[in-house]
Amino acid sequence: MQVVGYRPRVDEHAALLLAEDGRVTTERLDPGTELAYALGERHCAGAVDGDDHYACDNGPSPYCPEHTDVWPCARCTGQCDKPLDACDEEHAVYLAAFAPDTVKVGVTRSWRLETRLREQGADRAAHLRTVADGRIARQVEADIAADLGDRVRVPTKVAGFDQSVDEDWWAALRRDYDPLSTFDFEYGLDLAERPMAETLATGTVRGTKGRVAVLENAGSVYAVDLRGLVGYDLTDGGTDRDLQSSLGAFG
Repeated sequence: MQVVGYRPRVDEHAALLLAEDGRVTTERLDPGTELAYALGERHCAGAVDGDDHYACDNGPSPYCPEHTDVWPCARCTGQCDKPLDACDEEHAVYLAAFAPDTVKVGVTRSWRLETRLREQGADRAAHLRTVADGRIARQVEADIAADLGDRVRVPTKVAGFDQSVDEDWWAALRRDYDPLSTFDFEYGLDLAERPMAETLATGTVRGTKGRVAVLENAGSVYAVDLRGLVGYDLTDGGTDRDLQSSLGAFG
């Protein structure tokens, strides 16, 4: 059995996508779910088409060059010929904020705005502008990114999991950009201390935030980047690795 993908909690339950014998199943990551998998070898996750999986034994992970899609919008600044059909749809320009005081600008198709924010695990967000197409959106994004940036790494997000957004800082940003609307998201993690980053699939699910699952194992709390699990072979029985323990595990 191999981890071949993941699904953040948006309209559906968060889940790991698991493949065995060419078929894909989901392992839901609802709070309270008990996971007991040991990680084996890691290799390319192959390709998924609906419920079908096409395995690949190539070494690079999570995907080998043959199974790596190059997204033309990844570093686009609007100097393009709109290569995708989606580029002609109405787009939203937004700010996504992460506790306590980190922010990025981004763009998405207007109808996906709230979904995209939840996929990223944003704590607060602001819809700045609606524009006619993706090229205009990328141009606006590039201008704002010069001041605010357009990326936030997962470790930076995890560093704020046990904190709240600095409301004075967020209010000042809203005044500077005068948004059309704002969002306030809650994920129900209720953490007393920052979870430790770890790659494992054993423990009790406390919840998920964006692409990160929070697991409790032997009294310690861990933040698991779900993308970091993609490509691993799994076996039942739980991990036998020695894991770093939080101070709370000895209380």
